Amino acid sequence: MTALAGLLLAVLPPAGTAAASPARTATYTNPVTAGTVDTFPDPAVIRGKDGYWYAYGTQNPVFQSQGQTAERMLPILKSADLTHWTYAGEVFTPETQPAWHGGSRLWAPDIRYTNGHYNLFYSVPNQDTVGVATAPTPTGPWTDAGAVLPADSGCATGDIDQAQFTDVGGRPYLYWGSYDTICVARMNGDRTRIEGAVTEVAQGRRVEGGFVVRRDGYYYLFYSDAGCCDGAYSGYQVKVGRSTRPTGPFTDDRGVDLMSPVSKGGVVVGSSDRWIGAGHNALQTDLSGQDWLVYHAIPADDPDLDRVPGIDRTLSRRPMLVDRLDWIDGWPVVRAGAGPSANANNGEAPVTTWTAGGTFDDGSLRRWQARGSGTKAWATATEQDPGTFVTHSGSATDPAFLLAPGRAPARVRAEADLRVGAAGGSAGLVLAYQDPANHVVAWLDRARNALVTDVRVNGVSAGQQVTALPSGYQWNAWRNVAAELRGNRLTVEVSADRLRDAVATQSRTVPAAAARAGRVGTAALGNGAAADNVGAVKLYEPVTRRVAEPRTGTPLAAYSDEFDSAALSSDWSWVRGPAGGATTGDGVLSWPTQNAELHLATNTASVLTRAAPTGDFTVETKLDLTNGPGNQQAGLVLYGGDDRYFKLVHAVLPLSHTDGKVTHVTEFAKEGARPTTTPPTAVAYGPMFGGPPARTLWMRLAYHADEAGGEHEVRAATSTDGVHWTWTGVWALPKEQALRIGLVSLNTAGATARFDYVRTYRG
Repeated sequence: MTALAGLLLAVLPPAGTAAASPARTATYTNPVTAGTVDTFPDPAVIRGKDGYWYAYGTQNPVFQSQGQTAERMLPILKSADLTHWTYAGEVFTPETQPAWHGGSRLWAPDIRYTNGHYNLFYSVPNQDTVGVATAPTPTGPWTDAGAVLPADSGCATGDIDQAQFTDVGGRPYLYWGSYDTICVARMNGDRTRIEGAVTEVAQGRRVEGGFVVRRDGYYYLFYSDAGCCDGAYSGYQVKVGRSTRPTGPFTDDRGVDLMSPVSKGGVVVGSSDRWIGAGHNALQTDLSGQDWLVYHAIPADDPDLDRVPGIDRTLSRRPMLVDRLDWIDGWPVVRAGAGPSANANNGEAPVTTWTAGGTFDDGSLRRWQARGSGTKAWATATEQDPGTFVTHSGSATDPAFLLAPGRAPARVRAEADLRVGAAGGSAGLVLAYQDPANHVVAWLDRARNALVTDVRVNGVSAGQQVTALPSGYQWNAWRNVAAELRGNRLTVEVSADRLRDAVATQSRTVPAAAARAGRVGTAALGNGAAADNVGAVKLYEPVTRRVAEPRTGTPLAAYSDEFDSAALSSDWSWVRGPAGGATTGDGVLSWPTQNAELHLATNTASVLTRAAPTGDFTVETKLDLTNGPGNQQAGLVLYGGDDRYFKLVHAVLPLSHTDGKVTHVTEFAKEGARPTTTPPTAVAYGPMFGGPPARTLWMRLAYHADEAGGEHEVRAATSTDGVHWTWTGVWALPKEQALRIGLVSLNTAGATARFDYVRTYRG
């Protein structure tokens, strides 16, 4: 660590320290790593046992703007509030990198707390495998433990982009895979090797970056597709499927199995006019219980880094973003569907300061109050990882309470890191505390190897509820206990690291008299209880409605066609046409796919075009594409020229890891000049993939004229029934020439595209 980095870390306020009132930053600005590092791809975040958040990123030249050309190997950042970060080191250096890596660059870290230490999983692409390193603290020192996967992992495609997950009951899993399959397998007890059967859980065009959480009885598999790293032409989006089992089958929000050879729906976040290639996510939960998506994205106004010596391609600039993750009708989506936040006027930041509670980092129990039995037995202790924490050394048979100053509200989320160092002891999280006769407590009960909740009103227990902890539970390791009291419903989770992978959960109804404002704290029974990071804030209010999706406005008949005539209307004109076999009549334009391309330097395909209206509009078609041998595509274009267009097609493409099998995708692409060349003449092509296709597919392109920014902005949607639509992110191109509405049917002969209509609407 440099002296400057150490100084910056020293002045950070302790995360979660109590304040006179809830300290809540009204706004924040993405990227949250601005001013600290230039880029931070594939971020993963954990809250350390010292109360700070730590982020880990892919190897990149993070200090390029400071004149440093060297890359940092898995760089580490530190934060007290999830939105302001300081540099905290790197996992390996050129001197400490293990020889078995073969000098590989290291990608896509995933961080977990495992039985008293931290496991950092990382991708070693040159070896096509996953490694793991362990450390006693979030910043090291790191000890490499070798490759997690065997030489033949059993997964069909790339053995990178891993994420660990621990199920209820403590069973650990590893998810991994890239281009074009994600797999899962169980892990050994110390989470250093996979064991047992390997199961494929998702496949698709450029699928990778899996990350799993459990919520309300479902397992949610987040992933990205379409390509992370092509600057302004990166089509990355975060998508999700869910299952009732960690090994699947996972389905998207349209019920499509993630193993189906088609593109999928379930879009969590996509690109916007400012942020391109939003993807490779992790997840964090703030102190109020609100989830936040952590991911990278490429700034549209500065998409590429300078060339790095020794790397044969330009690296995309991918800083870290943090945005609110809403769960609406059982599905996660960023900012209710509004997409990446662009400025400081997007709403509140994560809640990272408690209304009542603290971290004990001042080394004293000042203002904390002991109640119940054993009041003199509370003391502070210090260790390397958590720093200062509190212990109770008594052996009383009645609960001993240590209460934070202040009161928390009735609708509350409370949490604490707890452990029990002696047989027969118990450590508890206390909330809604009035006095020893009126409180709620969630115990980690070592004698019963269980999570036990007890609700007391006027000295009478409403009944203890007992939930077993995993066999082999490590009582000497810290565990986070989080309790949410919404109305009279109490939900408690026990996890290692607050990453939505609880090993035990419990939900119960409490009497109305117990669901009220009160104090928060920790409790002890017997001997050996320890607690840290104890506090509570008002429970978050969930967002329950999505933002409105684009709607079609007034029909524009002058820019529409039902194809009822025997000949094409004179409003249409051909580029390289007329195409052979294209006919109209009976309400259909029938057009066999051509052995021709409209891609980069190969511009041989016909394009059927007509004028587009001025201002904002939406164009829609209904397409039937017969099955062909593969490499066919047909659909809509907004055409400015052979090297400047937007395209939405049903594409039939080969799967990269199979012989003769194809995948059907809805591909939304743009082609244009790569802006970082001087002059900007090099042509680039970028796809993103939309929702599931079908033989009959409804397609929309929604066009916005960004006059202030001088850009064409287009968003795409598809539907398999004409009613329910899956919207992608946004593609943009400079507004240098007018666009025309168009159709294409191309790539390889052997299929026929039948267009039912082209309808254009205002707005």
